[in-house]
Amino acid sequence: MLLEPLQDIPGLTLRAGAPLAELTRFGIGGAADLLAETSDSLAFVAAIRACRAAGIPFYIIGDGSNLIVSDRGYRGVVLRLASKGLVAAGTCIVADAGAPLQALVDAAIDRGLAGLETLTGIPGSVGAAVYGNAGAYGHSLSERVTGVELFDGETIRTLAHSDCEFEYRESVFKRHKDWIILRVTLQLEPGDGAALRARADEIRRVRDEKFPPTMRCAGSIFKNLLVANLPPEVVAGIPPQAIREGKMAAAYFLDQVGAKGMRRNGIQVADYHANLIYNAGGGTADDLRAIIADLRERVQAQFGILLEEEVQYLGE
Repeated sequence: MLLEPLQDIPGLTLRAGAPLAELTRFGIGGAADLLAETSDSLAFVAAIRACRAAGIPFYIIGDGSNLIVSDRGYRGVVLRLASKGLVAAGTCIVADAGAPLQALVDAAIDRGLAGLETLTGIPGSVGAAVYGNAGAYGHSLSERVTGVELFDGETIRTLAHSDCEFEYRESVFKRHKDWIILRVTLQLEPGDGAALRARADEIRRVRDEKFPPTMRCAGSIFKNLLVANLPPEVVAGIPPQAIREGKMAAAYFLDQVGAKGMRRNGIQVADYHANLIYNAGGGTADDLRAIIADLRERVQAQFGILLEEEVQYLGE
């Protein structure tokens, strides 16, 4: 039944009972009833239309770097846009949503274009990075976005930067989950290629020490917090040196509630970073969600603040 509405769409690859664990950084989770992949944005849009017309549940994923898939999998169609195009003209780059964020960063540096080098080492696709307004070292991808081409359920159109409603780790796309990002236009600045590469290499070295590429994790689990949004009594108890650029690391609060080294079966919190949870081997999504819920409850009980996850959940 799931195959029928999709099987005649050119350029769409279909796989029934596809294990989703292999598509996530955590390496956990069950299978999707059907996985549909394509590198053609028009075929991707056609697949979305077909699922909606047939009343078939569907979910769209990128590289799965921030995805927790239920152990019971997903009852429906998982759609994945695998387009990886990057087109540069002057100081402008147009990137397909399916392109790896690292490929975009490297393309910019190779062309001597500044503005993305601090994002080096962040896993995931460009589309997901726009969706979550990814960033690091005081900079976010949104600073360079001038337009986002999307499918809004009816038509393909382009949003200007001001219409994307970017905030810290937020965008309009989180509030309109039926708006699907297809490609992004970014405006960069001329820079010294060698200096940009040196800066990126140093950032990558530090990041790889904290989040080794082979570690089955999503990087930080919880979002950092804007100090302006915290209760005054909480801010009063925070060491001033712990506040950076108006933000407070979630790891500070997690550390206070004993997060480091916590373990539930194969899922463990790093003993050197309270906001890093990884699959040490044999972990399950249920274990992962249980630790996340436990930590969220501990912080809320002690500090009266509710931490918000950066990860997304798929399935039951």
